[in-house]
Amino acid sequence: MTTDLKQTDRIRLPFSYDVEKMMNEVNKMNIAKFTYYNVIPLRSPAHIVNPSIPFPPPADDYADGSWTDWLNTQELEQSPYLKSIVEEFQQHTDVTLVRLLRLEKGNVVDEHSDPTLGLQIDKSVIRLTIPIQKLKGADFYLNSEIVPMKQGECWYLRLTDPHKIINNSDADRINLTIDMIPNDWVRDTIQNAFDV
Repeated sequence: MTTDLKQTDRIRLPFSYDVEKMMNEVNKMNIAKFTYYNVIPLRSPAHIVNPSIPFPPPADDYADGSWTDWLNTQELEQSPYLKSIVEEFQQHTDVTLVRLLRLEKGNVVDEHSDPTLGLQIDKSVIRLTIPIQKLKGADFYLNSEIVPMKQGECWYLRLTDPHKIINNSDADRINLTIDMIPNDWVRDTIQNAFDV
């Protein structure tokens, strides 16, 4: 029996990834030291990746990602395993923003909501989250409950709901996030994972 996806705020998807390979590629990026929170774009609007591409015209609605073309950054092009993960989803739908998110140990991302990151929104993108480095004490809260994400797993989270991150672990928390435009394949994949 199929259940309405609007009723759940978290679903673990049937994908898993090699944490060591991901972490090796993150470490090869030689990214500068940071304080608190760091975002490394891996796929961005085309005009940001390549300044010779003209800035896109204004859009009526920026929510669904169709307002611009998206390109891989140099960091993703030089990371074959991470690139293969992104390409896996590109075979099925339009992948927009892809980033590595690093939260320094001992820090917090305050509770907030992202109004266009939910499958229940008509014009939106969804965000998949893949933890790369997550030690005990680095917790993601959604609707005031910890989401039990483990390294290498892939999760759909309804980020239109309140969420926050507390990193009380001994290391930086590093996630790969992949935004995509929902289509029938995306919805069916999430629905099938929910119905298991």
